[in-house]
Amino acid sequence: MSNRIGIFGGTFDPPHMGHLILASEAASQFKLDRLLWVLTPDPPHKQENFITPLTHRLPMLQRMVAYDPVFELSRIEIDRPGPHYTVDTIRLLASQQANAEITLLIGGDSLFDLPTWRFSADLVASVANIGVMRRPSDSTDLAVLETKLPGLTKKVRFIDALLQPISSRELRRRIAAGEMYRYYLAPEVYDYIESHKLYR
Repeated sequence: MSNRIGIFGGTFDPPHMGHLILASEAASQFKLDRLLWVLTPDPPHKQENFITPLTHRLPMLQRMVAYDPVFELSRIEIDRPGPHYTVDTIRLLASQQANAEITLLIGGDSLFDLPTWRFSADLVASVANIGVMRRPSDSTDLAVLETKLPGLTKKVRFIDALLQPISSRELRRRIAAGEMYRYYLAPEVYDYIESHKLYR
């Protein structure tokens, strides 16, 4: 029996249709049995940025992923003290899941930064695949990355999606400016943001 698990980590502030489409494409293209949405409470690389409290990000993400049987909200980083590094999360999940084939899902910008991640060589070695969700504007030179992280190229697979470049940062800006943002979000997330007056 296969045990193909995808790991999709992020602050999801807010979670949007782009996240949903890319996760669905990853689940389909990698034939995943489960896709774990790993909500990061306090990311080490975003210490200087204001992040919406977990008490809001968690229910928004729960509402958005509730309808897909492959999707699962993971509390693996919420329920243990930080700082949370991806390599530690992967190791912990691998120890909990016998014979799991783990696919790490990251954005094109994260692929570019990967050599600077904590124990990045160990991270690359510990996963079966690295699914990269590339925005149209991304241009990453894999050959250069391969010199810094040998073995990376054979793990990387780009995810194809019919997708406009939606970003949480741009959505936060639009909401604050009173611009249209409704249809970039799942209805449940839009309703939550409106009822709690977030990002104003």
